[in-house]
Amino acid sequence: MLFKEFKGQNLFDFMAHFATEDDCKSYLAHYKWKNGFVCPKCGSSVEHNSNELFTKRCQKCLHKESVISGTLFHKIKFSLRKAFYIIFEMTTTTKGSSSPVLAKKLGINQKTAWKFSQKVRFAMESSQAYPLEGKVEVDETYIGGEDKQSRGRNSGTKTPVVVAIEKNENQDGIKRAYAQVIEDTSSKELKKIFEKHIDKNAETKTDKWSGYLPLMKEWNIEQEKSKGGVNFELMHRFIMGLKSWIRGIHHKISPEHLQKYLNEYCYRFNRSIFKNTIFDKMIERMMNHSKVEYIQFKLCSPKLNG
Repeated sequence: MLFKEFKGQNLFDFMAHFATEDDCKSYLAHYKWKNGFVCPKCGSSVEHNSNELFTKRCQKCLHKESVISGTLFHKIKFSLRKAFYIIFEMTTTTKGSSSPVLAKKLGINQKTAWKFSQKVRFAMESSQAYPLEGKVEVDETYIGGEDKQSRGRNSGTKTPVVVAIEKNENQDGIKRAYAQVIEDTSSKELKKIFEKHIDKNAETKTDKWSGYLPLMKEWNIEQEKSKGGVNFELMHRFIMGLKSWIRGIHHKISPEHLQKYLNEYCYRFNRSIFKNTIFDKMIERMMNHSKVEYIQFKLCSPKLNG
């Protein structure tokens, strides 16, 4: 079948593009074998002649490989059309959807919707290949329920998160952002986001928290006392948007799964101007990602995970 890349955010166009299961399989086959067949068992590139459209067999070892084998679609328990819709919602919309909402729309179990959404979030994890550059800001926050007994940087029952943003050229907006779950606000934990996402030549600004002081040996860090968030306006706007998204869409997220949701939020935020191709790029990511068995992530109560 001739491959035609899907572009845009129009739901009717999406439904027409993927009207059948074979339309979805054909799309996946393009990314599975666009560089030719290579047997995952023996490495041979010679395939056995077959009339099957979406399955290939190795001529050397006779291993049979389906279009979804070894990818994030591996052993999917419902139709690919429904899986594609979940990906469409999680990428092209502004806020995504919770698993209960997806389950009702698609007529599937809520746990099933949550499990597949988690697989999509695996593909949303940053490659860490493009660190933040130029003007960068870093700050910590806490995500979770109300905890009136905790004060200052004592998180109580909340989960500490460190956020890094890269300002655009005019410094009036955010170009890219990343968020990292940490155990506490010690220098050791704060260093995680610096190592993963911040170029050492970036002009990084933080508040006066002492946890950043040891990092000055490796990164270009300037500290400035926070004036109620006024001098860190873009950072506080981003954090407020993140917390609002969690409360409004997912209500509450358990700490062990929070990082995956942060990855989702940042993935969509960083590609907000590329929504025309974001679905296609996600399909490619999921096809290039190794399979993830459901046992690899613990399923929590639906009340805790949207």
